[in-house]
Amino acid sequence: MGKMNHGDTKAQRGPLNDQQATRIDPRRTEPLLSAPCLADSAVHPAAHEDQRMRLNDLSGKVIGLCMEIHRVLGPGLLESAYEECLAYEISRIGVRYERQQPLPVRYKEVDLDCGYRLDFVIDDAVIVELKAVTELHPIHEAQLLTYLRLTRKSLGLLINFNVPALKQGV
Repeated sequence: MGKMNHGDTKAQRGPLNDQQATRIDPRRTEPLLSAPCLADSAVHPAAHEDQRMRLNDLSGKVIGLCMEIHRVLGPGLLESAYEECLAYEISRIGVRYERQQPLPVRYKEVDLDCGYRLDFVIDDAVIVELKAVTELHPIHEAQLLTYLRLTRKSLGLLINFNVPALKQGV
């Protein structure tokens, strides 16, 4: 199990604008049903329900914070500006998070550092990917679904700030 770095590959970031926030839940996609919190649902239904409620609470808080940021700043800024604001807001409410968390790609017995970074991981449970693009494309959703599969997490948010009203895509 080695770790290899294959250059300074950076994940491509889009221009400025999109359609809002999209909840990505891999339970609707067969290959992604292996997430840990879903595997125990038949054995521990109460634990599964608690986890579902926790994820709903966290995602609701994040979406609310993003709506506040968008209300104050509006569309048209770079993704990095919205990322800074979201980090500030999450810290302010006291929720644990990691920012720009490296995501190695596991290939056979090797972890490859391909330059992938998760914008936010909220309370070690919810992945948040921010965009500031004119419109979301299938590749953005595919990227988040891949992140969910690689991390074995069950919920991700794809939030695009480059829209007239953020609530339109939530």
